[in-house]
Amino acid sequence: MATPVEPANGIRTPGKHYYSMWQTLFELDTKYVPIKPIGRGAYGIVCSSVNRETNEKVAIKKIHNVFDNRIDALRTLRELKLRHENVIALKDVMVPIHRKSFKDVYLVYELMDTDLHQIINLLNHLVMTTASISFFR
Repeated sequence: MATPVEPANGIRTPGKHYYSMWQTLFELDTKYVPIKPIGRGAYGIVCSSVNRETNEKVAIKKIHNVFDNRIDALRTLRELKLRHENVIALKDVMVPIHRKSFKDVYLVYELMDTDLHQIINLLNHLVMTTASISFFR
């Protein structure tokens, strides 16, 4: 679950609130209310949230220390630029108010019922089941 916490430096930024999920600090715009963490990836943690303004459920991915690794920074840039009807829609990007504290990026997406990993596993299972049925006929 998302637990409200104080910021690491003890100084609150106007328009932001702070939550801990999976021992990671999330600094979110106050329009988003986190529900729970839903996944971890190669370079980010994702939580489900509700947009208070639209009452829409969204997924927020935190990419920690985005500029520490050039490859991760390029991946994030590609993710920001990618627009296609078959790719999940990026709804918002949260960045810190002060440029000096800009190290984490929060990407807000529409919330889906599943993720790509689960879909690939399901497809693999279906292919193997179909192949098994065909083999034993």
